[in-house]
Amino acid sequence: MSTVRDTEYVVRQPAEWMQPVDDRILEIFREHGNLTPAAVEEFGGPSSSHASRRCKKLTRHGLLEQIVTGLYTITDDGEAYLDEELDASELKPLEDTE
Repeated sequence: MSTVRDTEYVVRQPAEWMQPVDDRILEIFREHGNLTPAAVEEFGGPSSSHASRRCKKLTRHGLLEQIVTGLYTITDDGEAYLDEELDASELKPLEDTE
């Protein structure tokens, strides 16, 4: 007898600026820890160039944190978003540059 896990059907509240792949990126960070965009790709995320752009955007809104150039980690807000405890549409950019 197999057990069905319900974790794949979590309903989160993304912001307008978010893309569907952002959830996957955040999940990869939660599962694997501090990563580079190339490592995100290796763990089944988008291409490293796309992951790099998304990591910068997620960092700008506080869901990821840049540790050093090219190395990121998930923040408490990123964890809360994945756990449906944070509505990402309420996040304001940490900086005004796009």
